[in-house]
Amino acid sequence: MPGWRTYWVPQGRRVNELRVPVLAGWEDLADREDRVGIHAGDPILLSPDYRVDEGLSWYLCRSSFARLAQETKRNYTDDYCLFFDFLWGRGKSWREAVADDLWDFEDWRTRSLRNPRRVGGARWNRGLAALARLYEWAVQHGYVMTSPVLVRSVAGRGGVSVLVPAARARNARTSEVRWLTPRAFRRWVEVGLLGYGAEGLPSAGWAGRLADRNAAFADLLFSSGMRLTEGASLLTLEVPRLQLEGGRYYVGRLARVVTKSRRARTFYASGVVVGEVEGYVESSRARVVRRAQAVGRYDGLPMRLVTRETGRHRRVLHWRDRDGLAGQTPLTEATVAERMLMFTEGPAGPEPLWLWLNESGLPFRPASWEGVFRTANERCTLVLAPVVSEPPFCAPHMCRHSFALVMLVVLNHVMDRRMGLTPEERRDFRLLYSDPWRMVQDLLGHAQLETTKSVYLAPVADLQLRSLLADFTLPDGTTSEEELSGLFARLARESEGIQDLDERLAGR
Repeated sequence: MPGWRTYWVPQGRRVNELRVPVLAGWEDLADREDRVGIHAGDPILLSPDYRVDEGLSWYLCRSSFARLAQETKRNYTDDYCLFFDFLWGRGKSWREAVADDLWDFEDWRTRSLRNPRRVGGARWNRGLAALARLYEWAVQHGYVMTSPVLVRSVAGRGGVSVLVPAARARNARTSEVRWLTPRAFRRWVEVGLLGYGAEGLPSAGWAGRLADRNAAFADLLFSSGMRLTEGASLLTLEVPRLQLEGGRYYVGRLARVVTKSRRARTFYASGVVVGEVEGYVESSRARVVRRAQAVGRYDGLPMRLVTRETGRHRRVLHWRDRDGLAGQTPLTEATVAERMLMFTEGPAGPEPLWLWLNESGLPFRPASWEGVFRTANERCTLVLAPVVSEPPFCAPHMCRHSFALVMLVVLNHVMDRRMGLTPEERRDFRLLYSDPWRMVQDLLGHAQLETTKSVYLAPVADLQLRSLLADFTLPDGTTSEEELSGLFARLARESEGIQDLDERLAGR
């Protein structure tokens, strides 16, 4: 029997009774769902015996859970299914869980040898937070008498006591945080996404699907430090355009609703990466759009056809849907679900505004990128394992970690070496233009500087970065790419978690 599963309410909810006869008479299913507060993009949990729990559905669709970011919803529902499966093995439903069940689950999840996929403290704490949210709501609304998530009092800021889950791991260190040096990341892209061989040349017969899309996306994350959902939810009109006069970096703006902090944020992408994205848009993306138009794939889809854009500082998209309803949406307020519905009129018909498309010409969902990275890791292992002991691997969030590391090194170099300032002048300069740590904090969009220092940049937090840079500064005060590669190689040797290119591959 399968375990608990999550189903997501689709955008197009038309019932085809010929295809699914059991749904005959439910042609108004979408209207019924809307009346009870179930909307497109909401999760529905199905138990192993194919039942839907009314309380769970109410929580997932009508509580504060419904206002969480889509990626958080996906992570939390995965955590719920894991715990519910554990309870199901004990003959219990989620409403019957007690504190001992949670403690046993914590042991199985983090320490038990019977579990081949144990997790660390940080991962456990995320799942515990998901369960605490669910059961606190369930107690308030009478679905359970007491929560299995016990709490304890700890001293918070200013000596004020706060309640935290008693099962919260205290060893939630940065063990799961990993970094790639620029040259290790480049080799990962070449081998995993572009089909290169171990010798550093394109492989004969490589038939990677949408390889230019995959490489452009990975390079964009590494170049800008965007989170997965932030980069995956971009519209074509939000990508900076290459300018004739050139430029090393281009400025873009992330919409408020797609960022984790719910604050709009500026991002910077290198000119090379912006060119890669434009190349994808003009080649394989244009090809899948034309193919989808030719077979009528966009016909009948729920869409908001954007007719015009107004505003300069506050961009507003004006649209109309297939039923003739007209509306307008500020670009910074457009949710992920809304963005997937937005189209524009092209030369051959409607075209999605969503930047990253699948082979069918439809929006490539943010969660699907995990599979792209996983496949690339498998190929790197297959191709490079015979040559090196530790082939490079990458996950979407590792691009963000690595971006932070690279930017800290570069910003420190710019401030401390190229300025030619005295210590006193350098101090004044930092007071005026901020410290490199805070610059990286702003680039990442972190609310707390401590997050930037203790999690993303732990490898260099305890190193004497100035002395490291001094070793790799040329007489004229500049630093070559080779010198910086040497610096990153040294960081990789002296810090845990940084992947660098194996010397047997470095010269290829």
